[in-house]
Amino acid sequence: METELELAREHCHPLRGRQHLLPPSQALALLAHLPGWQIAEPGVLHKEFTFTGYTAGLLFVNTVACLAERENHHPDLEVRYGRVKVSYSTHDVGGLSRNDFICAAKVEALTSI
Repeated sequence: METELELAREHCHPLRGRQHLLPPSQALALLAHLPGWQIAEPGVLHKEFTFTGYTAGLLFVNTVACLAERENHHPDLEVRYGRVKVSYSTHDVGGLSRNDFICAAKVEALTSI
């Protein structure tokens, strides 16, 4: 069984096609390693992070953006005062892929620094 740290050490690969769509059982197994993350319909992995203020949230958003560029896998980011919602889905496969969980684990690792 993998851990969050092992997922965070992986890198994303370009994926196209439904053959890369994770079966629900595999997605749930990976989700177990990501505290506070949830799977929403249709095929979106998300978590809301809280901060002491707007600037701290923006710093987090910029760090996640750099991570997204490095991995070439970009989340949807929703910014509010003191809160940032990060959502992953692999549009080219029509739902959740391993890349979504890899990036979520990397974001989780950022919050533990």
